[in-house]
Amino acid sequence: MTSPQLVVHRDKELMAQAAAARLITRIVDAQAARGHASVVLTGGRNGNGLLAALAAAPARDAVDWSRLDLWWGDERFLPEGDPERNVTQAREALLDAVPLDPARVHAMPASDGPYGKDVDEAAAAYAAELAAAAGPEDHGPVPSFDVLMLGVGPDTHVASLFPELPAVRETERTVVGVHGAPKPPPVRISLTLPAIRAAREVWLLAAGEDKAEAAAIALSGAGEIQAPAAGAYGRSRTLWLLDAAAASQLPRALYPPASA
Repeated sequence: MTSPQLVVHRDKELMAQAAAARLITRIVDAQAARGHASVVLTGGRNGNGLLAALAAAPARDAVDWSRLDLWWGDERFLPEGDPERNVTQAREALLDAVPLDPARVHAMPASDGPYGKDVDEAAAAYAAELAAAAGPEDHGPVPSFDVLMLGVGPDTHVASLFPELPAVRETERTVVGVHGAPKPPPVRISLTLPAIRAAREVWLLAAGEDKAEAAAIALSGAGEIQAPAAGAYGRSRTLWLLDAAAASQLPRALYPPASA
């Protein structure tokens, strides 16, 4: 378990721009070291804001997009192309504007896909796809993602792991179907905490006053069952990227000494 590092930015726009620049650097470094990179995307306003900032960044062309694998931390179990699906929003924000290899864009199954309405079978299929992409050096059933990004919900949920619900208690499976999520739609697919913790770096994004209490709870020693964000950490780095509003309730002892 890595101790969280915090970076606090003045506002959400600056946070998105700085996170996009940080992600470009991380991807380029990974590609220089190993020839390819692997990133897990998140949806929501902060995840999509980061992707939009990346699309607008001149340095985006430093990335070899054809050697980048993209995965998702969770997905709304809706029909392909539904505007509420994370992959649909990601395509609009960035993916359609860069030369990705379609075979390396690993979208989670849709509700009108080959598994029909069986979200548990769809989740198992995504777990199998992750396992197939994992190599011997990964030492587990998922790839060692270079960066795995998560938005933090006002209730401390990350991906579609909600407080006290069965998915956040999962210790064996890497992907699960979520039933009865407290925010719509109720049926989702999500990576589990074991899969999240396989990442080299986990970045948690929180911007806005509505995220302030969640950030304070998750960073103040709460348990992962009650505060799933507290259980999200990377193998080599755990990075919280916040704006000033989301950091407003943090204890001063946690506040980073140097923030942008």
